[in-house]
Amino acid sequence: MVTQADFRDPDLAGQSITVTEVRVSPDMRNATVFVTPLVGDAKTIVPALQRASSYIRGQLSSAVKLRHTPSLKFEYDDSFDQAERIGSILEHADVAPDLTDDGDGNGA
Repeated sequence: MVTQADFRDPDLAGQSITVTEVRVSPDMRNATVFVTPLVGDAKTIVPALQRASSYIRGQLSSAVKLRHTPSLKFEYDDSFDQAERIGSILEHADVAPDLTDDGDGNGA
C-alpha cells in the first residue's frame, strides 16, 4: 500500500486519491489505472501520478508477486462527473415531471 507520506512530489502531498478501476493488458505488461482525486485538481494529480509511476510500480512489485510487474499509466476517471451531469439533467424542471408516477403506470 502506498501512502501519502511515501511521495516526495508536492502535487501528491496530502492528496487522497481513489483508484476506481485498473485495466491490465492480456500479457500483463501494461496497466491503465483510473483514478479520481477526492480533493484537488485531476489536471495536477494525474500528471504527478504519472511522474511517480516507476516508484508506484516498484511498490507494487514488492507487494504482489508477479512474473512481470506492469507498466502503469494513470488516467482520470470522469464517470462520477458524468453521473452528476446525468443526475442534474434528471432533476431539471423540464425533465422531472416525466419521471414521476402520475397514476397511469408509465412513470417511475
